[in-house]
Amino acid sequence: MDLCHVPAAREKGWYLALMAPNVKGPNYAWLDPSRLYCHPQGLQDCVADLLQPFQGDPIDMVAGIDAMGFILGAAAAAVLQKGFLAIRKAGHLCVQTLAQPYTDYSGREKVMEVRTDAISPGLRILLVDQWVETGGTMRAAIELVERLGGVVAGVTAICIEDSEGGRWIRERYKCSHCIPPRLQPRFDHHQ
Repeated sequence: MDLCHVPAAREKGWYLALMAPNVKGPNYAWLDPSRLYCHPQGLQDCVADLLQPFQGDPIDMVAGIDAMGFILGAAAAAVLQKGFLAIRKAGHLCVQTLAQPYTDYSGREKVMEVRTDAISPGLRILLVDQWVETGGTMRAAIELVERLGGVVAGVTAICIEDSEGGRWIRERYKCSHCIPPRLQPRFDHHQ
């Protein structure tokens, strides 16, 4: 699909066709959404679909997860006219932080950090990432927000896979993603 073409009928998820499959091997995610971000209407429709379930919900701030969650998170914050908080991998913030260890989708042990002065008790945070595969990264972000007294207003990503971690998140938090139900099994099996 070319990056200028906009289909006449734009149903939810039409922009998923803009994503490219992994051609570099098993050390990379199975699908790359970054081309979707280059398409102006695709990006706008993706963000609108992610935010639609939260219309009218009280949201005080949007937090994006390092690194690709920064793109969708900042776009969502701009649409909602809210501030944006970057939740970072350890070692990137030069201020006082709170840290949370986690295991990412590839099985690697990592640490996530958030600045301690951005979340006050009761602040309602919408958490945004590009993808929730095993749920480890998102769960670490949830734990950071809650340890600082914030409230997770919702969780949103292009895809929340039907993994053990994805189910844990869906059972506890209001969630939104872009995958139509008929396509969910294909995304869960990385097809």
